[in-house]
Amino acid sequence: MNNNFNSSSGNNPNSRPTLESSNGTQEAITPVKTGIEQLNFIDNEIEQMLPASPTNNSLVDNQNDRGPRNRLASIVTLVAIALMILGLAIDNVLLGYTSAVVAMVASVRMIWPSWGKVWKTLIPPVWRNLIIACFGILAAIVGLLMLSGANQQPGSRNIQINWDAIGAVGELIGALGQILIAIIAVYVAWRQYVISKDLTIQQNRITQQQTIDAYFQGVSDLAMDEKGFLEDWPQERAIAEGRTAAIIKSVDGEGKAKILRFLSQSRLVTPIKRDRLLGRPIFDGNGGYAEDREHGIRVIDLGVMLAGADLTKTDLRWTDLSDANLVRANLNGCDLVKANFSRTILYEGSLLGADLRGSKFFYGTAENATPRSRTHVPNYQTGAYTGAVVENVNFTGVKRLSDEQRYYFCAWCGEKSRKTIPGGCEGIPNKLGS
Repeated sequence: MNNNFNSSSGNNPNSRPTLESSNGTQEAITPVKTGIEQLNFIDNEIEQMLPASPTNNSLVDNQNDRGPRNRLASIVTLVAIALMILGLAIDNVLLGYTSAVVAMVASVRMIWPSWGKVWKTLIPPVWRNLIIACFGILAAIVGLLMLSGANQQPGSRNIQINWDAIGAVGELIGALGQILIAIIAVYVAWRQYVISKDLTIQQNRITQQQTIDAYFQGVSDLAMDEKGFLEDWPQERAIAEGRTAAIIKSVDGEGKAKILRFLSQSRLVTPIKRDRLLGRPIFDGNGGYAEDREHGIRVIDLGVMLAGADLTKTDLRWTDLSDANLVRANLNGCDLVKANFSRTILYEGSLLGADLRGSKFFYGTAENATPRSRTHVPNYQTGAYTGAVVENVNFTGVKRLSDEQRYYFCAWCGEKSRKTIPGGCEGIPNKLGS
């Protein structure tokens, strides 16, 4: 039997703990990667997060596909430019305008395939309309200034360019350009910060998952012998509880939920029936270990590890949280289907919007069940002292609440919490008296 988390990997390299997934199937826990494998794994994860940038080859291929049309557009553009110059030379406004429009349309059609890719890659969506609007305003101002002197004097040229006004606009554009460059620099720095933050969060998630996987493997090796049977001595149970208490405080809510699902499905937090001489677990005759709620001993006792824990919107289906201390715990929006909360301390906790279908908060009947007590022994036949402590719990918006659950909550949650129970507590006595 091994007394540490790492020594057993050499003895039994093929042993892997299993964890129930959200669809109920058993999944093997991936062994922890070390050294170069860890770095390669993290690099691959980061590369998957980054968007694939368009390559030059893709742009060239795109242009090659449109070769004949581009050649025709080039000829049209050159002819339009020549006609525009001719219109300016002979003072023909219609010819100049028409040629300019044709040249612009043909040029836009040529550059649009490549520009579209560059535009989508480099310019974020929130900035695209702003950039187009700025160019439109500048072009409109320049055009109005150029045409402001048209047809003012008989016999003069139709197009008279006010170079002083154009110069003033140029200075204004230069000043605005400097401001725009500063804004772009700030935006680029902000984008770099956002990307760096996202990569850091993703890397922290990868590191957390590797830590949890190592914990799964270590606890499994610690609690089982070489043949795969449960063999936990008092010191090993103490070490397992210490490891659990340390890791459960260092992970986020989703990490806590994974640990609780693993411990529940592996029955490490379930009281196991044991013989009175050596304390060894007893089989139930169906291939598992017998459960003994009255006198059984857990491999890991959660105790106060989850007091004040934030488990918002996590998956806690089929978890065994009996006898745990969840004082002021946040279980808002949790999936608590078939979870066991018997003798759990939920004082001033929150179950806002949680799914309570099939959740067990007591044994026996709702009328006879009472909350746990420090001085009385629980009776799992009648339900006396087997219930959860639900005083001042927030039940607002809980889903799929059964009639027995409503009766127990209304009877023992107190006057303040009775107002939050869906469906009300009419006709149900307040046994707590406050």
